Amino acid sequence: MPDPSIAIPESPSPWNVPNALSSVRLILALVVCGLIEYQAWIAAAILFVIAASTDWVDGWWARRYQQVTKLGRILDPFVDKVIICGAMIALVAAPGSPIPPWVATLVVARELLVTSLRGMVEGRGGDFSAKQLGKWKMVAQCGSVVAALLFLSYKTPPAWLRWTTQILLWTSVVLTVVSAIEYVLVVVRGARRSDTSPGPGTLGTKEGS
Repeated sequence: MPDPSIAIPESPSPWNVPNALSSVRLILALVVCGLIEYQAWIAAAILFVIAASTDWVDGWWARRYQQVTKLGRILDPFVDKVIICGAMIALVAAPGSPIPPWVATLVVARELLVTSLRGMVEGRGGDFSAKQLGKWKMVAQCGSVVAALLFLSYKTPPAWLRWTTQILLWTSVVLTVVSAIEYVLVVVRGARRSDTSPGPGTLGTKEGS
């Protein structure tokens, strides 16, 4: 474990700890989807928690040791979307799943929208860092996936688990919608500012318009 008191300079190499963790998370995401397909609910829940935990670890490591790379900025959110959307879609197909198809559709649609906005903003030199609401959205979605996996592991789920699953599911739905609106408003406000005072590297510059 590196000494946290020693500042490690940013490395231009994409082969670092955060990107390695993201790669491992991608593999675990695919394994989780396979376990859901074979109805190995508890194993899928354990691996999902491990995979989701590496998201926090690689983000902390990249910031703490200045190992943010262009590959990491693409790979990290991509893997997050794979693990959440993949698990949601796989759970929709599971018999007796507490996750309805429209929820999975909403989650996938939101992630496609945010990815498109990120590509547009960062392609113009703007910053599209994750917002706090988006991070809480991720926590709620992960919680709802774990709760759904535990729900399916019972032949007759207990009442407390039914309520917990529904609360987490609806919380994730609300945060998914609200966080999407927040990102859209950020882009719209940035575009308005650039219309009044355009400049190089400004969000929403009018190149090609």
